[in-house]
Amino acid sequence: MPKTIRIASVNVNGVRAAYKKGMGEWLAERDVDILALQEVRAPTEELHKLIDTADWHLHDHLATAKGRAGVAIASRLPITAVRTELGPDDFDSAGRWLEADFDIDGTPLTVVSCYVNSGEADTPKQEEKWKFLDAMSARLPELQAHNAHSLVVGDLNVGHTTLDIKNWKGNVKRAGFLPRERAYFDRIFGEAGASVEGADGSTGTGLGYVDVGRKLSGEVEGPYTWWSQRGQAFDNNTGWRIDYQVATPELAQRAVTYAVDRAASYDTRWSDHAPVVVDYTF
Repeated sequence: MPKTIRIASVNVNGVRAAYKKGMGEWLAERDVDILALQEVRAPTEELHKLIDTADWHLHDHLATAKGRAGVAIASRLPITAVRTELGPDDFDSAGRWLEADFDIDGTPLTVVSCYVNSGEADTPKQEEKWKFLDAMSARLPELQAHNAHSLVVGDLNVGHTTLDIKNWKGNVKRAGFLPRERAYFDRIFGEAGASVEGADGSTGTGLGYVDVGRKLSGEVEGPYTWWSQRGQAFDNNTGWRIDYQVATPELAQRAVTYAVDRAASYDTRWSDHAPVVVDYTF
């Protein structure tokens, strides 16, 4: 009998605020096995007060700057190893990359909670984003070599195609939809070993990873995972799909259901992002 593992990922936009607004109720009802969080923005002891370690195995990685970024992984399953290293020694990826290994009845699984820099076009913030995307792209083949069943989830802060942003025409010069950013994703999702032309006209080698959300939802608009807090973006569903589950081909074949848990209304949201939830069979 196949075992189903439910993996959820969400940028909580501050975990303490999210719990005050209803995140705990969502988690109690969603039957999640592995939960990846981004933008936790809370010290470890505060996170442990919210997510009971009597019920969950919990690891987090804090940002260098207090109260910024922060990623975590909570699991009903034992975590056999964790890693946080990403990129060269002089690159600060703290609070943005956390790898966790699991054993699913003899099948190894690696899950990464990832929070890519938001960036800002033509500023030092964007330079940091380029560095992170370079480091992530270099790590992905190593991750696959480590474990054929590997998964990177989280707020990757890039809309890959025009299907991923409602108002894409108005954002082609803004961080999150820059052609150079999208070219990274063209390579990540390109055929492994093949020459891939990116959205910016550059060429590179495809890494062969699979966008699970796009694979299971098809060539449709969205489904969006983030909406601006300003104006009527949420009510009008003028959103961005920037939260992903990025799987090796072997793991992507095990994905059976995909859902974006969009809140029923603006006033019932507990984050400006919606959880992305995928079931995998083992």
